[in-house]
Amino acid sequence: MTGIIVRNLSEQLVDLVRDRILAGQVDVDRAIRQDALAAELGVSKIPLREALTRLEQEGLVRSRANRGYFVRELSIAEAEEVYALRLKLEPQVAALAAERATDEERTVAMQTLAQLDEVTNAHGVGVGAFNRAFHLALLRPSRQPITTTMLERLHVLGERYVRKHLEPRGRDQRANDEHAQLLDSWLARDLSLVTERMYAHIEQTVLDLRREFVTLEDARALS
Repeated sequence: MTGIIVRNLSEQLVDLVRDRILAGQVDVDRAIRQDALAAELGVSKIPLREALTRLEQEGLVRSRANRGYFVRELSIAEAEEVYALRLKLEPQVAALAAERATDEERTVAMQTLAQLDEVTNAHGVGVGAFNRAFHLALLRPSRQPITTTMLERLHVLGERYVRKHLEPRGRDQRANDEHAQLLDSWLARDLSLVTERMYAHIEQTVLDLRREFVTLEDARALS
């Protein structure tokens, strides 16, 4: 029984710390203060360290000898890799899911998009998490568990880039429109259009991120 409790606590800590990192609530340039974070969460350092090890395996943090754990910095190189893999996998998986989705799964997809639109329009926290949930709602009905798990991990790695991508004014409305069109084709089981729209949606995000990182580098060079 004890083992089950510890394992559940560790899993909960992974989720809690991951959510904080993805929401931008953990500084990138400073070591994670494990004592303070453990005290805040009401746990010992042992399960917290286990959670940080898991998050290092996921690619969200990295350990430095004698310095502790740090949140990985955003980089265009990482974004390019994450989104290149999504471009190879996600459009076809989404089309397969559209073909296989049950009525219940189709309802879940519609409800998830409604929640995403509500949070996006309110400029609330958690847009990245709802964006991930919507995309996964379009993928899970594919009945391809290994590929879907890989894509879910890519979405976790890409969630902070989603937040950065949506920073410029007007991007959120464009994203809403693209999601709505994507869902329409998905519900219509128009497999070729699902593939086309998903590819275009992911590709546009990469193009936007490239421009943002170039602007950021130019600003750093001038400072």
